[in-house]
Amino acid sequence: MSDDDPIRVVVADDQQIVREGLVALLGLIDGVQVVGDAGDGGQVLALLDVVPADIALMDLRMPGTDGIEATRQITIRHPDVAVIVLTTYADDDSIRAALRAGARSYLTKNASRDQIAAALRATAQGQATFDPEVSQRIVSGLRPTASGWHNPDRLTPREVEVLRLMARGMSNRDIATTLFIGESTVKTHVNNAFAKIGARDRADVTRYAYRQGLTEW
Repeated sequence: MSDDDPIRVVVADDQQIVREGLVALLGLIDGVQVVGDAGDGGQVLALLDVVPADIALMDLRMPGTDGIEATRQITIRHPDVAVIVLTTYADDDSIRAALRAGARSYLTKNASRDQIAAALRATAQGQATFDPEVSQRIVSGLRPTASGWHNPDRLTPREVEVLRLMARGMSNRDIATTLFIGESTVKTHVNNAFAKIGARDRADVTRYAYRQGLTEW
């Protein structure tokens, strides 16, 4: 996808008036092209089988195949299509399920047109975007709470957060966006954490996070 190509978006929402509103809103954003819309997860999967797209803008609570399962299937069947969740729900279970299914970004329906536009552009470039409330919930969920974890390598709380986001596959830029810190600060935490745990690469970090039970999210 070149910088001159429009971002091709499929909209999935079971409420027709919401879906039509989103299609109209996206039509006002420069560089965005709506290539289809669907009322449930099954329809969006069928649509993606025949219509090239870059992003699926996905509601979660839909009849039939819901947004979580649709996201999981898109990740498997159409790995080049990124999923942005756009939902009313920002509870821990919904966020966790969506991210585990493969959603790249997560917004609530309180998002403005500018926020949705920014999320589309960032996601099309391979970055993650989260609603501020969602980011805070992710950060809160990242803090180790298990009484059995004794932090054998004396990681700081921020280093733990960075490691766990790395284990989720996030880039340094994604981590910086999620934690509201600079990318250079993320690099510093990464280097310090690598030295403490003896990691050579991100695969080592993922293995460490699983061994230490730091992968709830």
